[in-house]
Amino acid sequence: MAQILDSLPPEQSGKILCCYVNATSKIQVARISNIPNWYFERVVFPGQRLAFEAPREAQLEIHTGMMASAILSDRIPCDRLAISEPSSDDLDTSSDYVDDPSNKKQIVQSISPKTGDTTKPLTIASLASVD
Repeated sequence: MAQILDSLPPEQSGKILCCYVNATSKIQVARISNIPNWYFERVVFPGQRLAFEAPREAQLEIHTGMMASAILSDRIPCDRLAISEPSSDDLDTSSDYVDDPSNKKQIVQSISPKTGDTTKPLTIASLASVD
């Protein structure tokens, strides 16, 4: 999902959809500071994926959290983080479907039901006090 909380200034054109993943075990702060009249700063937790819209010339600064401080650990041009959005051709759901016999691979194995009694007695663990 694209970030829409802080919309770009109206004079900005050529925005791109970007994605950054925090592949570290530390909390990071992602910040764009080179675009005038626009504030973008987000906390990115370990393993979290951050999707956002930004001008093509924006640079994402990554500040890695330390005890009571943060260190600028990377500066990434947003055009390197760009992800492609599906075009209308990719989402075409017209009825021009061709039945392709090579596309009939079984994706999910069928589930065969078990026969016979599958019930088992319930064993309850109990605690006893020891003096």
